[in-house]
Amino acid sequence: MRNARPALLAAAVMLCVLASNPAMPAESRQRDVAELTRLSDAWDKAIVRKDEKAIADNMAEDFRQIDPNANLETKQSFVAGIIDPKLTIDPYTVEEFEVRLYGDTALLSGRTHMTGKYDGQAFESNYRYIDIYVRRNGAWKIVSVQITRIPPAKRPAG
Repeated sequence: MRNARPALLAAAVMLCVLASNPAMPAESRQRDVAELTRLSDAWDKAIVRKDEKAIADNMAEDFRQIDPNANLETKQSFVAGIIDPKLTIDPYTVEEFEVRLYGDTALLSGRTHMTGKYDGQAFESNYRYIDIYVRRNGAWKIVSVQITRIPPAKRPAG
């Protein structure tokens, strides 16, 4: 589901990682970036297919999301919203994906265009997000998500 230019994406991600934590050994950084990228992509795919277990397994118990309307979601409410039978999310892509590492904390960000249906009504949204992962007991878990809606492009008058 990530952008179709993996070599370019990998190079850009590595530059961000090197800049954010130059003291971390390169091999360890590369391993963490690869694992976080894999986890993020797998979570996106689990959300589209409504795989409740895979969605929840990626999340910390104290997970919080702030949605575009400033509502606060918990792990339970987030998962319930995603698996709601009224919601269908089409496969989507993430652009401008970036991983920044700070020890056992990682900030993953990007831009997403999403389409689907809710209760039979089509929807379309564009947003930027930041996912915060924390390594606990050797495993990366998502602890927080912040989503900011990107307003539709203004059409020229005339």
